Amino acid sequence: MICAYEALQFKSKALEQIKCDDRSLRLAKCLDRSLRLDSYVFLSEVAMSLEIGPVCLKNPYILAPMAGVSDLSFRLLCREMGAALVCMEMISAKAILYGNRHTWDLCETEPAEAPVSLQLFGSDPEVISEMAARIEERPFDLLDINMGCPVPKVVKNGEGSALMRNPGLAYEIVSQTVKKIRKPVTVKIRKGWNDREVNAVELAKAVEAAGASAIAVHGRTREQYYSGKADWGIIADVKNAVKIPVIGNGDVTGAASARAMMKETGCDFVMIGRAARGNPWIFRSILEDWPEDYLLPWEEVKTVVLRQAEKTVALRGEYTGIRQMRKHVAWYTAGRRCAAAMRREAGTIETLDDLRALLEKGEG
Repeated sequence: MICAYEALQFKSKALEQIKCDDRSLRLAKCLDRSLRLDSYVFLSEVAMSLEIGPVCLKNPYILAPMAGVSDLSFRLLCREMGAALVCMEMISAKAILYGNRHTWDLCETEPAEAPVSLQLFGSDPEVISEMAARIEERPFDLLDINMGCPVPKVVKNGEGSALMRNPGLAYEIVSQTVKKIRKPVTVKIRKGWNDREVNAVELAKAVEAAGASAIAVHGRTREQYYSGKADWGIIADVKNAVKIPVIGNGDVTGAASARAMMKETGCDFVMIGRAARGNPWIFRSILEDWPEDYLLPWEEVKTVVLRQAEKTVALRGEYTGIRQMRKHVAWYTAGRRCAAAMRREAGTIETLDDLRALLEKGEG
C-alpha cells in the first residue's frame, strides 16, 4: 500500500500518466498541487489518503484542536507554515444552544486558514446534531466531534473521553449529526479509558458505521492524560479495522517522528498538538525534513511572535490579547538561552509595547 508520506517523496515528475475520470483527475490535481509535480499521476490509495470526504488536503499534516492554543491567530500561522488542515479550539454544543457570547469568538475564521475543522463536544445526540445544523453555514470545512478530552470538568458531564465508555451513545451522536448536516463529520478519540478499558477499535468501528468520514486516534488513555508514551500500536490497530481515513496523534515532534508514525501505523494523516505550541514552523520542518533539534534564528522567532500578538490584539483587544500571549511567549522561547528570563518577564507584560521591548532583549 502506498501511503501519503511516500507520495510526498515524489519529485519533479510522476512515474506514470493515465487517463482519469473527473473525480480521479480532481484528486490527482490535489496531489499535484501538494507535490509540485510536472505531470498528473493517479494513485488511488494515495489520493484517497489526502481526502477527508470531499475536502482535499495538500499534505498529511494537521494542527490538533487545543483549548487556549489553536485560536485564529495561531491557526493562520500554522497554515502559512504548511499545515494542511487546522482545527479550532473545542466548542461546547450546549454553549451554542444557550447563546454564549464567548463561543462565537471561538468560531471565528478567515479565508486564509481554509480548510479548517470546527470541533464540538457534548453528550446529547440531539443537542450536538441540532447545533451542528445551526452553525453549518459558517465558513468551516469539517465538523469534528470530541470524544477524547480528558479534562475532569468535561468528563464528569459524560463528554469528551467519557464517551469512550459508551460506544452506543457515541454511535448515536455521530449518526444523528451526519444525518443533519452535509459537511463531513470526523471524530477524535483516545486509546481507551485506561489500560483495562482499551476500546479504540470498537469505537472506531462504531463511528465509521454511523457515517464518520475520518477518525483521529490519540495513542494514550484518558487515565494517562498526556503522560507516558503514546501507543502507536493502537493507531495501527484502528487503521487495520476501518476503511475511513485514520489520523494518528501522539508524540510527533518533527520530521523523523512524523515519518516513523506513518510508517509504523499506516495512518493517513498525522495530527500535531503540543509540539506545535510556540512552534508553528513544525509543519514546515516536517515538509522540509529539518533536524528535530534545529533552532530558528531569533529574528525570525521574534517576527512571528509579534505577528501573532498583533493579530490576537486586533481580535480580542490589548488587555485580553496580551494576557493570552503570555503563555505563547514561554512556548516560543522554550529551549533557548533566554527561556527562563523571558518566561518570568512575560508574566508581567500588559501592552504590545511591553512585548516588543521584551522581545528586543533577544537572547543576549
